[in-house]
Amino acid sequence: MLQNKCRHSSILPNEICSFCNTTTPETLLDICFDYINKHPKTICNPDFCMKGLQLMEGLSLPVEICERLLNVRNNSLTPVDSNFINIFRNTDCTRLKRVKLRQSELLDEDLEILLKHNLCELDLSLCSNLTSDCIQYITDNCSNLLSLSIGEDTDIFPVRIFGKFPLDRELYNKQYIFHTPNLRRLTIRSLHLLNPDFFMILLYPLTNLTHLDLSNCHDLNDFSYTQQLVNLNSLILYNVHGIEPMIPAICKLTNLKHLDISQSRDDQGKYEQGDKILKTIVESLHKLISLDISGTNLAGRGVAETLNESVCDIPGLTSRANNPFQYLGLYETSHDACLRHDIPAKLVAGNANEEQILVAALAYLDRTDMLQKVMNELFHLFRLENIEYLGQALNIVLEAMSRHLYERHIQISGSATLFYIVKGTGPELHDDVKVKRKIITTLLNGMSIHKNDDTMMRNGCLTLCQFRIPQDVLFDYERLVKILLYSVHGMAQLSFVQRIGIYLLNSLACQVDGHQKVKLGELGAINKMIWLIKERLERGLCDDVLEVAWSTMWNVTDETPLNCRKFLEQKGMEHFLQCLEKFPDKEELLRNMMGLLGNVAEVRELRRYLITPEYLTVFSGLLDSRSDGIEVSYNAAGVISHIASDGPEVWNVQEPSRPFVLNKMVSAIERWDLNSLRNINYRSFEPILCLVQVFHTPECQHWAVWALANLTKVYPDKYCTLVEKEGGLKLLEKLVNHPDVPNTVKDLAIIVTKNCGKFQASLEG
Repeated sequence: MLQNKCRHSSILPNEICSFCNTTTPETLLDICFDYINKHPKTICNPDFCMKGLQLMEGLSLPVEICERLLNVRNNSLTPVDSNFINIFRNTDCTRLKRVKLRQSELLDEDLEILLKHNLCELDLSLCSNLTSDCIQYITDNCSNLLSLSIGEDTDIFPVRIFGKFPLDRELYNKQYIFHTPNLRRLTIRSLHLLNPDFFMILLYPLTNLTHLDLSNCHDLNDFSYTQQLVNLNSLILYNVHGIEPMIPAICKLTNLKHLDISQSRDDQGKYEQGDKILKTIVESLHKLISLDISGTNLAGRGVAETLNESVCDIPGLTSRANNPFQYLGLYETSHDACLRHDIPAKLVAGNANEEQILVAALAYLDRTDMLQKVMNELFHLFRLENIEYLGQALNIVLEAMSRHLYERHIQISGSATLFYIVKGTGPELHDDVKVKRKIITTLLNGMSIHKNDDTMMRNGCLTLCQFRIPQDVLFDYERLVKILLYSVHGMAQLSFVQRIGIYLLNSLACQVDGHQKVKLGELGAINKMIWLIKERLERGLCDDVLEVAWSTMWNVTDETPLNCRKFLEQKGMEHFLQCLEKFPDKEELLRNMMGLLGNVAEVRELRRYLITPEYLTVFSGLLDSRSDGIEVSYNAAGVISHIASDGPEVWNVQEPSRPFVLNKMVSAIERWDLNSLRNINYRSFEPILCLVQVFHTPECQHWAVWALANLTKVYPDKYCTLVEKEGGLKLLEKLVNHPDVPNTVKDLAIIVTKNCGKFQASLEG
């Protein structure tokens, strides 16, 4: 099982190993929420007045259900929009306490609906449609709000309003931005070009804050206005510009347990006296258990110092040699601090080894610029080394890709890493359905968003090839088919992505049932294959893509009349003749084309389209083919047998005549070696057994019975059971006893019966 390769560490925290013990099946509750998300009308009616969904009359949902519905929708590719938010308009029958929305289409009026629920937690990120009107909504409805997060690309503080000098007098008079007196946690990210007084007015009244995150914000001045935040125990100033003047104010926040002053930009992490500043910070903030100085020079040059017989390789942290941090961020610090030996911390984020990289990935899951670098490190680990913490790494990669679906570089490095994970686990992964589905879903999500990116599509297809096709992907079959069809039609011609995409499509078409074959046709598989064939014909190019395009249509049309009709409607026969004329010596191509035409010929109502002098002349000529062993000749005889099975009256062409073609077919059959190995796969013998019963044309019976004799002799394990299961032995007995059947045909029928008898005896013996 996958978890056997994942061990808990005394260093890595347990929470990053959540893929351990995942072999339990998906819960019924998970399945229900997923279904409702895809089919919201299960519990809702359209509200035509309000232009949105509303809960069915009589339903009332508790807070746990409502929040889960919102989270499931937000974590899917279906956007949270006004239509969906309208479900929560009635606060008597729906309840929310915690709302976390990312990459949603939320409008101001939608947020107002959610805020009416008297929330305790609100998290908004990448909600680009919100405006500054939301500030008043939050003030009016959030007196009990405990946690507020305004992430990237959620521009409710526009520069035109909050970047003015001076700010509106009303703000100075009110002395607050949000009136949220009970707020404990505040995250405001990526605010630039605002009036320096903005942060003072924002933070000054929030005296109950315990956690403050101002990542990527500018213009914070000297930070002295935070001195009233006496309860603050977590301060995150990641990528904040100009931190050095703020150090004195930070050092006065003596209740701090977590401090993050890391940087991802080289120009912002340089301090003139780094050792001294770091020493001042740690000696002023005695309660610190977590410190992140990644991307800075605060760790110094690495000259070891000794304190009370304890050694520390980071000069500014000597005072913590006997009191190590729970966590220390040293990723991309100057002079490679993470590589040093004596580091006073239990967990270190860096790139010195696998553990440090995994800790860094976990720490920076919400920071795209840092995460991109860490994900690349993780990829190189999987490519070049043996990974010890496989479960943790898989968990982190999937979480990173899910959180940052629109970040191209994270999707590319994540999908490349998944390739090595899936390839490396092999059969062990196949036992864990839940993990497999999570990996496949994550890949398809990324491929759906980045379907025009050649690298992402290549990584995704290569990783999918490591799974069992189609068994492992049937749960999301339609979406995968759409993605692959786009890769075939929408990507650059002659590209690797097009090639691997069509191979995957062919694998899907080959081993699925009739319903899924019909779905393939409905989604445009026939059209796309014909387009590919036409494009190759124009180039005069016969490559593996052309051959597999015909193979895919062969598989898609197997016992699927609707798709056979689509092939004819898309001028498939014209393309068949053109390919035959341009590439007459290509064995694989000929076999695939004739296999497809065999499927078309099995459909009674379509056979009339094949009865033309031109087509019948071609089929007759191919009886003499020795291409690909007997396959081309065999398939040509199959097509002719089905056409002839409708009787002499439907053969309405003079040349070639029916007797001439049938005699030629018999000559070909008698030439074939009954021991021939076959490059063909029958799921059912129904079309062949129908021909067994065509007594008016023994030539049809001849081909059908030869096919059964060959298949039951060469592949008894597979086909003897199928003959008996579908009633073939009784039909053959009837044929043997019929006076008008030629002896050559009867002899073949007897061979089939003996093959099946011998196989049955081997099972019983």
